[in-house]
Amino acid sequence: MFAHSPTDSPWRFGFLLLPGFSNLALANAVEPLRAANELGEGAPSYSYMLLSQDGTPVSTSSSLEFRVHGALNDAGRMDAFFVIASRGYRRFATPALKTALHRAARNAEVVGAMDTGPWLLAATGLLDGYRATIHWQEQTRFQEDFPEVAVTGARYVVDGARVTCGGATTVLDLMLWFLRRQVGEVRALDVMRLFIYDRERAADSAQQTSLQAPFAARAPIVAAAIGVMEAAIEEPVSMAEIARQAGCSQRKLERAFDRALGITPQRYYQYLRLSAARRLLLETGESVAAVAERTGFASATSFARAYRRFFGHAPRQAWRGRQDQGA
Repeated sequence: MFAHSPTDSPWRFGFLLLPGFSNLALANAVEPLRAANELGEGAPSYSYMLLSQDGTPVSTSSSLEFRVHGALNDAGRMDAFFVIASRGYRRFATPALKTALHRAARNAEVVGAMDTGPWLLAATGLLDGYRATIHWQEQTRFQEDFPEVAVTGARYVVDGARVTCGGATTVLDLMLWFLRRQVGEVRALDVMRLFIYDRERAADSAQQTSLQAPFAARAPIVAAAIGVMEAAIEEPVSMAEIARQAGCSQRKLERAFDRALGITPQRYYQYLRLSAARRLLLETGESVAAVAERTGFASATSFARAYRRFFGHAPRQAWRGRQDQGA
């Protein structure tokens, strides 16, 4: 996969930043490279360029503005090229960007994407026949849109010269993978220690752990109840049944939720169902009525009323937002 070692000459990374990208994903991509250079001996092992479509600054999802080193079409030869995108990514799949991505792919040994960037690579045909992943919230949509891509829920995927990962800490796991194979286990471990990152995840581990996990030790009743709730989104069960399966009385269940989360188990259960509904509205083409049925509401009207109370807007707004992005 690697034509040369960074110990022979620096590996050149290029990162295309699309408006609204996650600065956390970018930081987890470039900081390990910077740290690897500082912790190594001799010449730097890595260099990187921040790129935008036209060479002008780019704003992140949190409204921070990043200056870039240049425009994508002027990047030249790169050892590794990555697309970093986040919300609203579909609107960037223009003919001009697709042409620029093909050119960049021809000029790079490794081509990849982070967060929602894999969708853009797939839209350009650069992931046809490859295994790939994307941010967990977009996986259903990704699979629907590109059946020719073998979509997986892994944290990151390296398939030949194609590399994809979800967002945030999955990027850090991926960069540690690069360091381990290029500059060695010792330097990768030094970078982990520098960032106080003591639990690197394997590539094929899931991006999302169960919601039970944080409560397993400190609030086992809550953990057990959440497990029951997660398994009964489409066909909700009563609080009495949840308490029974959690091995306690309903009153004890309510006290446990109040101590651990500060809310009632009923409210938390509704939050889980509405969050699942929101993901379906954003990720699939299903109607509001169909989503209401899939999340256990008696009618679209009762669903819409509950959804508005939680999220402050009607479910149709989320559904229309998906359509506006080209679904």
